[in-house]
Amino acid sequence: MKKDEKPGQVASIIEKLTSSNSIFLVNYAGINVEDISKLRKEFRKEGVDYTVFKNTLVKRALKDTGKYPLLAGHLKGMTGIVFAGDNPAIPAKIIKKFLDDKKKFELKACYIESDFFDGSQLTELSNLPSKAEVIAGVIGAIASPASGIVGSINAVIRELISVIDEVAKTKAA
Repeated sequence: MKKDEKPGQVASIIEKLTSSNSIFLVNYAGINVEDISKLRKEFRKEGVDYTVFKNTLVKRALKDTGKYPLLAGHLKGMTGIVFAGDNPAIPAKIIKKFLDDKKKFELKACYIESDFFDGSQLTELSNLPSKAEVIAGVIGAIASPASGIVGSINAVIRELISVIDEVAKTKAA
């Protein structure tokens, strides 16, 4: 990379850092191009950006933004960076699945919002519910009492109709 291209790269990294809620650093050493392409496709399908930058440029961008201070120490060797938006569980699940399949891929470290996690916590991160699962749970919790009330009202009406029907049968007899 030419010296005059570096400021543009740093600016691009800064933009990605500031627009992302979660950053994952992964070690992709030993992974072939075909598998990395599959991984990128999986990330893209979920709206997540996976990119490789020079570690020194990423360190410079981290220093300039002041965000994610603990990541700089993990920028050694072959490092891919996953920039995630609103749903940090998705990249963790994809990374975990890829790690289980390939055995060569590893999570170095990550930030979710302002919380730092090292690579050993990947299993816990991958078990987090996704945003859609959390929303479905909240909606289900809100809808549950309402459906209970509707069921109770219907039961009372059924009982009332049953009583009226029994009274009508006894009057007719």
